[in-house]
Amino acid sequence: MRILLAGSTGVIGRRLAALLTARGHEVIGLARNGPVPVDVLDRDAVISAVRAARPDVVMHQLTTLSTGDLAANARLRRIGTRNLVDAALAADVRRIVAQSIAWGYAAGDEPATEETPLDVDAPDPRHTSVGGVTALESAVAELPEWVVLRYGTLYGPQTWYARGGRMAELAAAGAIPADANVSSLLHVDDAVVAAAAALRWPTGVVNVCDDEPAPAAQWVPEFCAAVGAPPPPVGAGERNCWARGASNRYAREDLGWFPAYPSWRAGFATL
Repeated sequence: MRILLAGSTGVIGRRLAALLTARGHEVIGLARNGPVPVDVLDRDAVISAVRAARPDVVMHQLTTLSTGDLAANARLRRIGTRNLVDAALAADVRRIVAQSIAWGYAAGDEPATEETPLDVDAPDPRHTSVGGVTALESAVAELPEWVVLRYGTLYGPQTWYARGGRMAELAAAGAIPADANVSSLLHVDDAVVAAAAALRWPTGVVNVCDDEPAPAAQWVPEFCAAVGAPPPPVGAGERNCWARGASNRYAREDLGWFPAYPSWRAGFATL
């Protein structure tokens, strides 16, 4: 396949480009400082780049998370995705695979499934992030064929959750509480493999996360130990109602995707 990879210089993008190329695909990398240098907020530039690339598939792995600016990241998801989808439609591209998140779901007691609604009524600052995701997913669904990958919290090399990463620095400062909030995690290498597999997955949303949603009281102490940080403070209070984790049952049982790191326990050992 001829694949336009938007976000080709990111943590996932670099690994995904290498994997796709190794599997015989032709990859055209699009990023602000990538092989095809384009600002995805520039509508005309995006349309021109996609038209010139003539891809079979658009792969959307764009974020601005390196800055820690969640509002800017939400803006990228809204405007950048809109531009990318319009460009794909104008170029008669039938299929898009896009990165989303698995912690944007509405409140509940059990891990969320793909049928669980998003938390569109959340207060700020969460409302900003969920709004960006909602806009992204709605736009992507305009193509004839689409897959939305709702990734769990990424950890591993060059992510926030790695030695020297943003969250390791916060852990060293005692700023990550071991509380009752539940998360689903995902090693970055498993995210990459899922994105490549999604080239042939049926249209729809897929939770891409490990097998073991867990409260921070369980996984944060092990993360701290893995990155050489002191034990975390014990968080007080009840679980945030939306911090429920996500189920990967559909990906495993229907799509045949199995994470190489089925638990963060094994994955943290590699940090």
